[in-house]
Amino acid sequence: MPHVTLDIGLNGPTLNVLIGVSEGRARALAAAGRPIPNLIATSALVDTGASHTCLDVWITKALGLDPTGQVEVNAPSAEGDPRPADQYDVSLVIPAAIGESPFVLPTLAVFCSDLHATSAFDVLLGRDVLASCLLNYDGRSGQFTLAY
Repeated sequence: MPHVTLDIGLNGPTLNVLIGVSEGRARALAAAGRPIPNLIATSALVDTGASHTCLDVWITKALGLDPTGQVEVNAPSAEGDPRPADQYDVSLVIPAAIGESPFVLPTLAVFCSDLHATSAFDVLLGRDVLASCLLNYDGRSGQFTLAY
């Protein structure tokens, strides 16, 4: 089973991810003769408390994305009251260990928030992604493994 095993850092279980336009958006851009934006390499916090993956605003702007809708989200910063957040379709890639296949989600519905206002992360990797994975958090060894 392909996997990544990484050290648990001071900020928790973080890993490098690549975010891009969704598979459908890439096809539409190619059909229109327009360039497909490069994947954005960034760091993500594995967040079992987040039901859905969340991106910082700058990523959606850098990819030139338009919202596909809005969703109501609960966030600690919202003091318990749901608030509307823009939703976007993106692709997500988690690079794998050498010699293994990466984890690729060609289309993933995420919501967008100003994460830097409340955290140091660009991406919160939620349970929508983790539902396709096996997560082992080994506090004693100081490592976590994400298998897919």
